[in-house]
Amino acid sequence: MAAATPYATAYTNTAVLVPRVSSTTTARCSALPYLPPPRLSSASFPASTKHFAECRRSSLSQIRASSSEDTSTSLDANELFTDLKEKWDALENKSTVILYGGGAVVAVWLSSILVGAINSVPLLPKIMELVGLGYTGWFVYRYLLFKSSRKELATDIESLKKKIAGTE
Repeated sequence: MAAATPYATAYTNTAVLVPRVSSTTTARCSALPYLPPPRLSSASFPASTKHFAECRRSSLSQIRASSSEDTSTSLDANELFTDLKEKWDALENKSTVILYGGGAVVAVWLSSILVGAINSVPLLPKIMELVGLGYTGWFVYRYLLFKSSRKELATDIESLKKKIAGTE
């Protein structure tokens, strides 16, 4: 019986009070009544919890301070636009770039329509997930599991980069 007393006091400290709903509130709206956020007094928390909350506050302020330092090293918008303008002026085939960009936008739009249509078929999304998991498992086994196959993958990626850049 003595062991039940600490549990009873712990439960009384964490009780949630629900406000009464008047008849005018239920007549105005059919949704659940508004519940105010729970008010917790400092007496209901032990000292270690208070210490944890203070440590968390100080760590959040440290994170905020470090993130403000990162914004000072970010790029200036004017510098970014001038770099883009220089690169655009250096291009010879601007019509080709516009054509490829427009084609990319159309391809993304069509693929989103296709994915939406596939997603509406009842069993097909789950089958596609299984296919994706199977391919991921095969890729890990084929290219990532062994050291020699990782080297092969790295050389394949480097050769693809050279092909795209036009240096090969």
